[in-house]
Amino acid sequence: MDSVKTTKRPAESDERVCAVTTAQPSPTAPSATAPADGLDVRPSPLALLLLGRESDPASERGVECPGDLPAPSDPDLVERARAAKERLGEKVFVLGHHYQRDEVIQFADVTGDSFKLARDAAARPEAEYIVFCGVHFMAESADILTGDHQQVVLPDLAAGCSMADMATAEQVAECWDVLTEAGVAGTTVPVSYMNSSADIKAFTGRHGGTICTSSNARRALDWAFSQGEKVLFLPDQHLGRNTAVRDMGMSLKDCVVYNPHKPNGGLTAGQLRDARMILWRGHCSVHGRFSLDSVNDVRERVPGVNVLVHPECRHEVVEAADHVGSTEYIIRTLEAAPAGSKWAIGTELNLVRRLANRFAPEGKEVVFLDRTVCFCSTMNRIDLPHLVWTLESLADGRVVNRIQVDPETEKFAKLALEQMLALP
Repeated sequence: MDSVKTTKRPAESDERVCAVTTAQPSPTAPSATAPADGLDVRPSPLALLLLGRESDPASERGVECPGDLPAPSDPDLVERARAAKERLGEKVFVLGHHYQRDEVIQFADVTGDSFKLARDAAARPEAEYIVFCGVHFMAESADILTGDHQQVVLPDLAAGCSMADMATAEQVAECWDVLTEAGVAGTTVPVSYMNSSADIKAFTGRHGGTICTSSNARRALDWAFSQGEKVLFLPDQHLGRNTAVRDMGMSLKDCVVYNPHKPNGGLTAGQLRDARMILWRGHCSVHGRFSLDSVNDVRERVPGVNVLVHPECRHEVVEAADHVGSTEYIIRTLEAAPAGSKWAIGTELNLVRRLANRFAPEGKEVVFLDRTVCFCSTMNRIDLPHLVWTLESLADGRVVNRIQVDPETEKFAKLALEQMLALP
């Protein structure tokens, strides 16, 4: 059996996959300038991990890759995946995160956000194999919540999360030492976003904290402030800030940002004592890309548009939006929207494109918030070849890429997750 310990994940080299629309088209690839699925974005010649021929002056770096856009799925691979899944029958349960590409999501037994999928897996004890088409921290959560007889598999071990990797166990332990020296650790309650490693969830459980999702962050913070005077929010600063300021009435002055790459987090003891929200310096590389210019631009391009964004976006983007909510909230909002309404969505492009196709027959116009195509690069590492390899291996009796959380980490991580489930 091939397995991986959760403390040794492959390092991530790219945080996102982006291609810009403002560069001049290549004369050899005229199709590269055509809008993608009516979303008013123009993909580069190569999709996903093969970055575009053009460069994006607003991104961290530009990459040039020659070639034409490949077909989304190899028909032979589609048939092989279907055959392997049929051979496995009820022994396998495939989970598909909303941000997965269509060629993968078609084989998912259930779709949803990370915590919903982990709970769905726990509710299927008859499934011997849980194939999680998502990223590493999601598979860890599924392993924590499922039974000992179940084996959680991640089709590609390189499918990590840049946000989750922005907070390591060593860095957070050092942060707690800094809070202790400042005399505030005793009144600080850790609240960790679901998008964190098992190690960070375990730290949270050891120190009497709770986990939260983008849907219940307000409830988690209300509970935390009933337990202490301050919150250490890990690892997404934007979700923590947006919840505290937008939903709970705090001011930006109540929030400080702890930078793990600076001595003492770049903060003085006085700043830590005065703060109510100590935000970890982490972010989602996809949601963090949206800017106030993106909002202003789409309002000019699409008169009457409703701007709907995820709370992982920057504070100024959330403040300028019409609606803010989790992935599930975004989907429910579009479901309830009237025909003829126009929506600009600030979240991962695979989901936005799927929603645009789904609601087009109802007369709802759905566009991507930014002109720049931006997929979650690590999420997109779960592709059809990896899924086929995983399913065929399992069908042949060989477990590959198993994700196992060690018992000590699982014990305390489960405490934090159970505290979330017990939130009022």
